[in-house]
Amino acid sequence: MSATDILPDGYSVFLSGLKVRVREAQVRAALSVNRELILLYWQIGRDIVQRQQEEGWGAKVIGRLSADLRREFPDIKGFSPRNLKYMSAFARAYPDEAIVQEVLAQITWYHTVTLLDKVKDPVQREWYIRKTITNGWSRNVLVHQIESRLYEREGRAVTNFPATLPAEQSDLAIQTIKDPYIFDFLEMGEAVRERELERGLIDHIREFLLELGVGFAFVGSQYHLAVGGQDYYLDLLFYHLRLRSFVVIDLKVGEFIPEYAGKMNFYLSAVDDLLAHPTDNPSIGIVLCKTKNHIIAEYALKDMTKPIGVAGYALTSSLPDELIGTLPTVDELEGELGQREE
Repeated sequence: MSATDILPDGYSVFLSGLKVRVREAQVRAALSVNRELILLYWQIGRDIVQRQQEEGWGAKVIGRLSADLRREFPDIKGFSPRNLKYMSAFARAYPDEAIVQEVLAQITWYHTVTLLDKVKDPVQREWYIRKTITNGWSRNVLVHQIESRLYEREGRAVTNFPATLPAEQSDLAIQTIKDPYIFDFLEMGEAVRERELERGLIDHIREFLLELGVGFAFVGSQYHLAVGGQDYYLDLLFYHLRLRSFVVIDLKVGEFIPEYAGKMNFYLSAVDDLLAHPTDNPSIGIVLCKTKNHIIAEYALKDMTKPIGVAGYALTSSLPDELIGTLPTVDELEGELGQREE
């Protein structure tokens, strides 16, 4: 080994620090370029809308404007008549420039166009925007969440969280659970058995984690617990990074019955005692059933001491006909998730 091959003390740490700084700079540069592009598109859309309103510009003017811009800037894409119409729709949907700069500039133009196309309600659209920013959704993942109607499902499960968790923890836990969960990636019939459902979810763990949401880390299936000299097995065990708690999922292919709540209460007591670290928050249980009676579920959870939620699930055949075939494929979703991991 030559003298030049001997690295000085601290070199590895120094190099690691430089790599982090370069990556952060790349991200800031990309965000800066995106911010400028979004603002430019909004300003173009605003000016077009103003002239349409004040001077009566019609569709033919948009076509001429597109041709002139593309002639002047042949290397810049995005000035097609269709995109100019999207810019106009963008400006009409968000007339406040401050919102564009502070919020919408954090997502790409492709996200924005998708939201304009697929979400007409302004409240829902803003909800999806903020979820995209928080969770780093790609466009394909955003499409999946919209078309699986996440807005209508998140926080809709029956729970006893307000009575069993501190307020801040309860609010986060409620928003973490959906009802129903959509397992369209399984391609199973309605007569699926519990172990088949469990194996299917494990075989498609990436899609399952996507449906569960950000923060879930898979711990194991049929997770063994020894209590009082007897063996017990948890269907699915996760740890939620934001909740800082274990999450136990019990799968049931039939209708919810009150006994399931008692069994889950027992599981959570065992997990808190045997697995949880003293700094962990209380473990949370999700009883996942094919169907449930809302009132029965509420009564079953009413006096339980552990935080439990009851939610349903739906397979592909349960989705509305107009949605089947429009969702991203499994390969597309895996590709998007792989890009995020890189």
